[in-house]
Amino acid sequence: MKISPTFPTSSILSALLCCSIYLASANDEHPYRIFPQRTSKEAAVIEWGHSAIISALDGAVATFGPQTSQGANFEVETTPVLANPIDGVGRKRKNDDESLSNFEREYPGKLKNADEVEGNMVIMTDAAGLSGVTMARIAKESGAAALMVVNTDQNAGDFIYSLEPENDEEAAYAEKYIDIPIVMVSLQAGNVITTAMATDDMDPNDVNKGAGLPERVRLYAGGDRPFFEDAMSGKPMVYLIHNMLTSEECDELVRMADGKYDRVDDTSGVNNYLENTIASERKGEATAINIDRVTLWKGGIAGKLIKDIDERMSQVTGFPAEHFSDFQVNRYKSGSSHNPHFDINPVNGIMASITIFLNDIPDDQGGELVFPSPGDGAGPVIVRPRKGLAVVHHNTDEKYNFDQTTLHQELPLSGDSSAVKYVAKKFVYLNPQPQTVRIMLPLIALPFGGKLPRQFITMQNTLIE
Repeated sequence: MKISPTFPTSSILSALLCCSIYLASANDEHPYRIFPQRTSKEAAVIEWGHSAIISALDGAVATFGPQTSQGANFEVETTPVLANPIDGVGRKRKNDDESLSNFEREYPGKLKNADEVEGNMVIMTDAAGLSGVTMARIAKESGAAALMVVNTDQNAGDFIYSLEPENDEEAAYAEKYIDIPIVMVSLQAGNVITTAMATDDMDPNDVNKGAGLPERVRLYAGGDRPFFEDAMSGKPMVYLIHNMLTSEECDELVRMADGKYDRVDDTSGVNNYLENTIASERKGEATAINIDRVTLWKGGIAGKLIKDIDERMSQVTGFPAEHFSDFQVNRYKSGSSHNPHFDINPVNGIMASITIFLNDIPDDQGGELVFPSPGDGAGPVIVRPRKGLAVVHHNTDEKYNFDQTTLHQELPLSGDSSAVKYVAKKFVYLNPQPQTVRIMLPLIALPFGGKLPRQFITMQNTLIE
């Protein structure tokens, strides 16, 4: 069955018109949310299973305790155990001795199941509001080999962060005593690992006590492995994938596009449906400012590089590769920008967009990807260009209706005349792409280095119209 999205076009123009007003209104109450906030050095993996079936979670390593750069001193392979009490406190009351520091008064003592925890990875939630160092102290003094903290914020989606000491006393304590790895995982990830081995006939009370946990888990540094960072969990759904492409893959895409660019002209009212260059909502006014673009038609005849990338992107995002467009590569020079727009194709519905930065841009040279009007009532989301970083946003909701909060733009690139930004995009279509698109069009483009002749594109778009 072919799925058709719903596009309320009468409201799209009004959304575009109000965008600049919304951007200008960002203030202290609704400040910009700037990403990425995570880095590869604090990325960890919690993994279980065997060679046939392996499951893994992303974790954020605390700024104290062993770090990913310490290799074997960071890595742990052991049994996961739920803390008792799960939040480290339970019904214990805070020490009321005012002669003690708040850090000492907050410490509730060892876990009830310290004997079971000893030598293993203890899983604890942050529901009691304890500091990261206090939770680490509980784990350490209960004999744990590692601590997994579950972020229980119901509104945080998959957001995780590196726990830090909250004051000098905590920093000094952590420096002296905390020698076990501390990682945070999301609430969703916590639910995944605690039910990993659960079966339908298990008593829920047993699952809540840890019966559904894997027998063994491995904790190790994420390195160059792709990992997620949640930006917005809905309206629109936006998340980042670090290390989506390697540095060498980014460079090769730039090389493949070299010499094939055309300047984008979206002012004529003519749509290029084949290559997802849709005319500006206001005829005569450019949305894409001084942007050079080429679509690299590879499809079903792609070489190893593109096939490897598509397979990885499909595995990481969960989108079937048959729904992917070919890579659209965009080149921005000093002064180039892409004003507020939507990723819409009226004849080939786009469910999601994957934007990948192919080079680094210094923070003072602009070029950020911005979602100016998110539906969560908070401030605009800004993503700074980092080489190999992918930004995924969903253009439709779960019922395939167009989502107006997906309005986005790319800010002007500044700097001298040598400044350049390269961006690769893949569009995830609602329907799998037919063989004519995946085989025939790349074959036609093959003699031209993977670029379709302009006359052919014009003819095809005329037929579509």
